[in-house]
Amino acid sequence: MTMSPEEKQTREELAACYRLAALHRFTDLIYTHITARVPGEDGHFLINPYGWRWEEITASSLVKIDVDGNKVDGSPQRVNPAGFTIHSAVHMTRHDAAWIMHTHTRAGVAVACMEEGLLPLNQISLQFAGRIGYHDFEGIALDLEERERIVEDLGDHPVLMLRNHGLIATGRSAAEMFNNMFYLERACEIQIAATSSGRPLRLVGDEIAARVHQQYVQMNEEDGDLQLEWQAHLRSIEGVGTDFRA
Repeated sequence: MTMSPEEKQTREELAACYRLAALHRFTDLIYTHITARVPGEDGHFLINPYGWRWEEITASSLVKIDVDGNKVDGSPQRVNPAGFTIHSAVHMTRHDAAWIMHTHTRAGVAVACMEEGLLPLNQISLQFAGRIGYHDFEGIALDLEERERIVEDLGDHPVLMLRNHGLIATGRSAAEMFNNMFYLERACEIQIAATSSGRPLRLVGDEIAARVHQQYVQMNEEDGDLQLEWQAHLRSIEGVGTDFRA
């Protein structure tokens, strides 16, 4: 396959994200997606081949599609256009959301079923104080008209909770997107553990929550810790094997 060095790097990083998601059990067998905008190609994105487990994804197996989910690279692999509905909505309107991840994890869906959503319970959940949107459930995301409402509810936030459905994380890079999903998922896991304890919950007050929010904003702007985390994530799968780069 002939491609630019930028596309090759994007394919390898996207395949790494799929393997990392599988490692951390963020998968839903063959469903949900992680997508990335193809650098230098307006309206083109990379997505997983439909029917493959995330543990099987490689750089070369990823399929290039347009904003409607149609294949544009002649790949023999199937894609799930309906599954791209959510991703296309964000990709087309948020230029900073070059990378998008959507999951149906147990903890994520469980918190999405709670009326109060993500609670300000701990330092990890406070990473998303003022940085998370909510979208009401409208059924399986097959209706193209729902895309406008998804975008409106996401706003300029990096993550979105689809009520009764699951989680969405975005990012300017693979590192930023995976970081957002990794900690959003961790925050949901902690919330399920805390609320299941049967003990009274101690919520963090608005003033401290706002302070922690600003601290995270500053840390993300500096970007150094983010890259250190991403390299650590990559080492965790490279220790198992590097076939995802193939």
